[in-house]
Amino acid sequence: MRLLSHLALFTTIIMTSTVFVSAADKTKTVAAKDIKLTVPISWKQGELSNNLRTAQFEVPAVEGDKDPAELVVYFFGGAGGGVNANLQRWAGQFQGAGKKQKTTEGKSTQGKYYLIDITGVYNKPIGPPIQRKTNPTAGYQMLGVVLVVKDKGNYFLKLTGPQKTVSHWASTLRTSFGADIKDEKKAELDQ
Repeated sequence: MRLLSHLALFTTIIMTSTVFVSAADKTKTVAAKDIKLTVPISWKQGELSNNLRTAQFEVPAVEGDKDPAELVVYFFGGAGGGVNANLQRWAGQFQGAGKKQKTTEGKSTQGKYYLIDITGVYNKPIGPPIQRKTNPTAGYQMLGVVLVVKDKGNYFLKLTGPQKTVSHWASTLRTSFGADIKDEKKAELDQ
């Protein structure tokens, strides 16, 4: 009898506690060609808009931001330029005045990575990339990652959106590919 009452209490606790788990705490694993990302289920996976993308997500805006962020994962079949060229290209997508950036490197469960964190006025693309049209958008942030996957090539992860939203999801981006900010160190871009 006592065992039955303990079992009933245990079941009640488990059932009650699962009600308080938010959608942000639940994750799913998504294959993006040779890499796997573990992302919150609240990140809406979208249809790939071109064949260079291996995954793309709409990342929910946090309170106070009206627009969501976007995470795009690219793979160029082992091409696509080196680490420094891509980090510098991403830095160039922000206007110089008021831009802040820092570059770090670390090791994840899927390989070494380089991360650039940029805030300021983002030259947000409008229309097809071939048109090269942009809209200067203040208060944006980008976390750009070059993930070096042994024997495969470089994967490029780019989380871009309103600064408050991107900042909120920064740790989640790192953990999505097996990284930890505590293990990062400063990296230098070649000028």
